[in-house]
Amino acid sequence: MDTATLVALVLVGGMVLLIALGVPIAVAMGLPSAVATMVLLGWDGAALTSAQRLFSGSNSFALLAIPFFVLAGGLMNAGGLARRLIDFALVVAGRLPASLAQTTVVANTLFGAVSGASVASAAAVGSVLAPRMKEEGYDPAFSAAVNAAASPTGMLIPPSNTFIIYSLVSGTSVAALFMAGIGPGLLWSGICVLMVALYARKRPELRATERPTLRQGLLVLWRAVPALFMMVVVVGGILVGAFTATESAVIAVVYALVAGFATRTLKVGALPGVILEAAKTTAIVMLLIGVSGILAWVMSFARIPTLVSDAMLGLTDNKVLVLLMIMVVLLIAGTVMDPTPAILIFTPIFLPIVTGLGVSPIHFGAMMVFNMCLGNISPPVGNNLFVAARVAGVKVEPVIGRLMPMFYALTASLFIVTFVPELSMWLPEQLGLINAP
Repeated sequence: MDTATLVALVLVGGMVLLIALGVPIAVAMGLPSAVATMVLLGWDGAALTSAQRLFSGSNSFALLAIPFFVLAGGLMNAGGLARRLIDFALVVAGRLPASLAQTTVVANTLFGAVSGASVASAAAVGSVLAPRMKEEGYDPAFSAAVNAAASPTGMLIPPSNTFIIYSLVSGTSVAALFMAGIGPGLLWSGICVLMVALYARKRPELRATERPTLRQGLLVLWRAVPALFMMVVVVGGILVGAFTATESAVIAVVYALVAGFATRTLKVGALPGVILEAAKTTAIVMLLIGVSGILAWVMSFARIPTLVSDAMLGLTDNKVLVLLMIMVVLLIAGTVMDPTPAILIFTPIFLPIVTGLGVSPIHFGAMMVFNMCLGNISPPVGNNLFVAARVAGVKVEPVIGRLMPMFYALTASLFIVTFVPELSMWLPEQLGLINAP
């Protein structure tokens, strides 16, 4: 057995075994990578190389956007701006069938568009709307299922932390990826709205809702302006070239602080807790990114991307079949690991294959993140699923049953994202962002 084969066995076998044993994913990625490095370089060389790769893997200016966007979302939630978005969503969705469930979809879309965090969106929206939905006769399991299904839009609609990570691994434009996520994100929300409307046909008593007067609607809109304007500042500034995605994240934090204090909804005493939670989330993500630097180096030496490419293209060189195989692998992987490690592991493997078949890396990024969104709402790992069940106060098992029709519909829409590239590519092409830095 040659060295490259031994390294590949240590790396892949170790990761699969540790993930199956439930070891934290950072350890499951880092430990086999470190052992494989020792096989290659010995103890001294492995220690030095691992330290270098750990640092270089996380030494990126673009990655600074992640802690700042996480902090901005936390400040919005603590400052009550998230609640104002939910009130605005209720006005927007108030005339739709099963209006509170539709409000859950709209609110998750809006919250994701200002925070980029899907789990935080599920927690914020669910904690406000789940009790009210229960009071008005909604099945709590269904309420949690709608919240879980709608919350991943924050991973697709900008600003998206997931796209920032994909940009780091793939070397593509963050701005172009942000714009590429809007079409799939709106498709995701539209599917959720449609599925809720179909549910409402079986529960006609849920159609009636108290419609706000024009004055009430304008008041809610006025109260939501600070939160809505944040989307304009963050995304608009990137598009006009006023600042980069990383700089926009810093501006989002400053804006959330100013808006929170100006509206007297954010208290100074809440800041330490918000900062601590943002630091914890950032630490987890950065550890994963750091160990992925070691993993990428070992995979490159063992020629794992080349071996996978040769194996897949040896079966078929049909573009459609190759994309289907990749989507199946990603769908399965997404059910057992979080989006961040999945993107860090599979992007270097699959990106050369799809680009060789003429698929844009930006389009592939939209496909990959959409797939990871599906993983985020499916057991056994699906964070959004468990968070939505917890804030609704129900067990996860009945939620899964209610979620499955929406999950199947969203999985079917993955084919649209995959085989209709215009959905992702039209907007960045029109804005001239395909070759943007």
